[in-house]
Amino acid sequence: MEPIDTIKQQRYYQALLDKNTEYEGVFYVGVKTTGVFCRPSCPARKPKLSNCEFFETAQQALLASYRPCKRCRPLSHPNQVSELVQKLVEEVEANPEKRWRDQDFRELSVDASTARRQFKKRFGMTFVEYARARRIGLAMKQIREGAAVIDAQLTTGYESSSGFRDAFSRLLGAAPTQMEQHSQVLRATWLDTRLGPMVAIADDERLYLLEFVDRRGLEREMERLREKTGAAIIPGRTRPIEQIEQELGLYFEGKLHTFTTPLHLLGTPFQRRVWQELLAIPYGETRSYREIADRVGRPAAYRAVAQANGANQLAIVIPCHRVINTNGDLGGYAGGLTRKEWLLSHEKRSVNR
Repeated sequence: MEPIDTIKQQRYYQALLDKNTEYEGVFYVGVKTTGVFCRPSCPARKPKLSNCEFFETAQQALLASYRPCKRCRPLSHPNQVSELVQKLVEEVEANPEKRWRDQDFRELSVDASTARRQFKKRFGMTFVEYARARRIGLAMKQIREGAAVIDAQLTTGYESSSGFRDAFSRLLGAAPTQMEQHSQVLRATWLDTRLGPMVAIADDERLYLLEFVDRRGLEREMERLREKTGAAIIPGRTRPIEQIEQELGLYFEGKLHTFTTPLHLLGTPFQRRVWQELLAIPYGETRSYREIADRVGRPAAYRAVAQANGANQLAIVIPCHRVINTNGDLGGYAGGLTRKEWLLSHEKRSVNR
């Protein structure tokens, strides 16, 4: 293990004070006075810098005799799903047509307000909204497969046609009778990764979006995706999402260098040309914005290349993190420069093993 230099220690300590999620998975801090080690976003009171010891892996902290913090649980994924959330998601999947009432929570020994709060934090919607979205998703599938609106309404537990229509409008932006305008359905799933949670959006065949949850402007990205595709986005999992989750796990273990999940590229012809060049950058190597501009036949357009990089909606898979400035500086990265630095170092280490 190489010692962490003073400048990096100062940077890590500031990230610890700020509870900066961009540093999740990048470092761990051992607290000498308590003997525990934590992740950067730990909510516990912060120690003095003199009482901190920084590590780049949890294993290093364990080998240095620190025990994992019980508050931030550094050995699990950041924001890993709680047992309560997992239990309720499984209940919804077992009976997605069910309309949840207070009695249902009591029978599961679950506090309804706790469920509401945890789902809101995890998915951006309450549990009832999540369950409703799942019911609506089933109804939409029936309608797309040719079922009458009234049949879909009844089989998904809506006795009132106005309530059914209103629920559709709130969740999907269209009433059931206008579903012909939605040529497809996209599913969105939260994925836990070494560097923090990501959201994956896909249809049954291809992956459309993969972004870190804390990326600025993620909501606008999802809205643009909805507008470009004319699709409804609802909670759920598809084969491409299952595949990218598995491949990301292998990538972060250093065991996978090339992703094979099918992709759907939404962009201008120039953007798609740039993204194809990014896919051609070998694992463990980098290219400059100017080099990419040369390769797409627009040598003076390196700023446009940088903009196309920033418009990439498939983080890590389309490796915009491998593009740096001509002088060797990292340049920009929508997921944060700390993650970019970690990804490049991770790939170089994996190549040299």
